[in-house]
Amino acid sequence: MNLSNLKPATGSVKSSKRIGRGQGSGRGGTSTRGHKGAKSRSGYSSKVGFEGGQMPLQRRVPKFGFKNINRVEYRGINLDTLQKLAEEKKLDAITFETLQQNGLASKNDRIKVLGRGELTAKLAITVHAYTASAKTAIESLGGSATIIA
Repeated sequence: MNLSNLKPATGSVKSSKRIGRGQGSGRGGTSTRGHKGAKSRSGYSSKVGFEGGQMPLQRRVPKFGFKNINRVEYRGINLDTLQKLAEEKKLDAITFETLQQNGLASKNDRIKVLGRGELTAKLAITVHAYTASAKTAIESLGGSATIIA
């Protein structure tokens, strides 16, 4: 076997339909578009969501609610996750950069510490926000909960 006698598997390559090349081709005349109507004309394109004149779905269904453009999205990280991180990496201070390096946050995230789990280490934590229960848990052990502005 060499490059000169390679060919694709039988049935894997199909020739394309040659449309509009006369009656002898079997696809002349209307060129597989049927008779008359908008879809048979050149330059036809339907509007997105057009349902042939029927009231479109996006107009039939009622609208409600809105998206607050001023909403600040936080990535929540629980106390048990911070405790596990502190034990594994032997840390006494956790910052936003520390969380980034360990894959718990990306550079555009805003971090909020949540109160789930048990915290046993005295930690100095510097992130964007805290829940009340998380802040008391950190400070009860003598740690500090600093907020990034």
